Amino acid sequence: MDPSVLSILTQPGSLSFPSNLPFAKNFASVGGQVVRQPSGHLIFYGPDRRRFLATDPEGHPLHECEWGPAPGGRTSLLRARLCLDWSQWVGLKPGGLVNSTQLDLSKKPGWQRLRADDLRQMAAQAMHVPFEEVKFFYGDEDLVIDARGQATIRHKKDSFYVLTDRTFAQARFMACMGAMHWSRIDFLPVVELFQSLLPGTGSAAFELIRGLYDDQNEGQAQPLPLRYRGIPTYPSDAAYRLFSAFFTPHLPRGGDPLPIFMDQSRSHEVLWLPAADPPRRYFEQAHRLCLTIKGEAVQKVTTADDPTGLPFVKPAPNGFAPCERHVTVTGGALLLHDSHETAGIPLSPAWGRIEETARSSDGATPAGKGWRSLFGGHPLSVEPAQAFSAVLIYPDDDREIGELESQPFVADYLQDMIEQVPELSSRVGRSATVLIDGFDAAITTCLRPDGLRNHTILYTHRAFAQKQAQILWNQLAQTNHLDQLPRFTFLPAASHSESVYRQPHDVLFAWTPFQDSARPEALQLACRRTAAALRLGGLAFLVGPGAAQPHLASSGLTVLQQTPVEQLPTFAMHRTILPTARLKPDLMLCLATKR
Repeated sequence: MDPSVLSILTQPGSLSFPSNLPFAKNFASVGGQVVRQPSGHLIFYGPDRRRFLATDPEGHPLHECEWGPAPGGRTSLLRARLCLDWSQWVGLKPGGLVNSTQLDLSKKPGWQRLRADDLRQMAAQAMHVPFEEVKFFYGDEDLVIDARGQATIRHKKDSFYVLTDRTFAQARFMACMGAMHWSRIDFLPVVELFQSLLPGTGSAAFELIRGLYDDQNEGQAQPLPLRYRGIPTYPSDAAYRLFSAFFTPHLPRGGDPLPIFMDQSRSHEVLWLPAADPPRRYFEQAHRLCLTIKGEAVQKVTTADDPTGLPFVKPAPNGFAPCERHVTVTGGALLLHDSHETAGIPLSPAWGRIEETARSSDGATPAGKGWRSLFGGHPLSVEPAQAFSAVLIYPDDDREIGELESQPFVADYLQDMIEQVPELSSRVGRSATVLIDGFDAAITTCLRPDGLRNHTILYTHRAFAQKQAQILWNQLAQTNHLDQLPRFTFLPAASHSESVYRQPHDVLFAWTPFQDSARPEALQLACRRTAAALRLGGLAFLVGPGAAQPHLASSGLTVLQQTPVEQLPTFAMHRTILPTARLKPDLMLCLATKR
């Protein structure tokens, strides 16, 4: 066997799981096998023909799998590590999240005769889903009634983790999805908390799913059709695009599968069969980049040292590329276009044949109207790792949720409330100036980009402010409203807070930092400053401790409504995924006005 191939197993970072380490010592004697695919990618298998490592042609690891005995004696996937495009590792643990519900059935006549299927029927009625779906996701071991009539219902989910040191030693929970049948992949899962996924996690996970699916269907006359399944499903354009990269959608009777998939009640009708040429990734160490190719077309390029935290992508058919970052191939080189700047990287023979693309200037925005213009003369300095990692990570236990992570619960609620309450919608709609202070993780949710008002945004966390500015720019660009860019100004709070609060505003969104919650003098100052900055008749949406309310009144503000954040429906929805979730005590949302 080629020694250079075997050396991949001993290079740092390739293998982490203890059960895989023997393969690095004597691969052949322990029954290992390796397959080089037509693309040059390498798949390493154990003696049971289960993959434990996949790499690109140069040996850069893509994912590592740990297999072992599961309940019932079956061999199953225990853990997996996935390398993202920017070289961050994430973990996957089947059944890593288990939520349990207790029911007292002892007062129900004949409870002694109840069986697992009876509990499934009760669950199907309560959740308004077909019995078959409940049976698919809840095994008999998940539905137990003890001798006292106490029923325990366990809902298992597979969990994603951020691997700080490339291993599970310091793993941090990130998101979850429907519990897959990893030994025989037979459905496409629903991902929950998908906005907490680090960039590239979805495609790396489906790279693993498709790889295992291919292993399991090798030699079969017909590959197993898959369906999108979950309780419930959450069909979206993003999910459809991700699925379609690795699998091809079909309807048994023909027709366009997209509208059927987007109908939550019918999304399961779409059959997914393996795409002829799924995406494949190549890492290039000299430029610290990862290239994704489908067929002979470059799909995206990610550079790990990029402070924007964004990839360069193949433009959409209409020419749009997020934040004007797109990739073309011309003259034997990758051309990475960032607004009006271009960098060239020579093509590598290891990447195989790549089709050339003509660079088009169509849709290029005028100089000074890129997303960076939102920061005016205050250029950001963001470390690449922080830019890529600007996602909200929630604990999967009862640890207190952090400050940034708490903000979307309020912002999403306010967005719905302003839209649904005519008086609020009218008053916000008539506003000419809006100040947003401290909502770094949910800035765009507080904005109304209709071109009728000016927004000033004070930020503290640069990586999150940058990400929010990128989202805003994309929204304006896709709706042909880049002429509204001057109506949005992002300013660092440390140097501009005092001057901004000296100006009058019609609407104000303000978040009191957690560190000030127990400081009465800081609360009093914040309330006085808010009152001074709010015009007569203006609205202030304020988040802070309940102890701030007396200071609001003494500052000349009238409280119209005050609600504990933990009672908001947005947080209640979060608790359906993570039932033990806990916010900072006494965190209040207050609606106030100045009369």
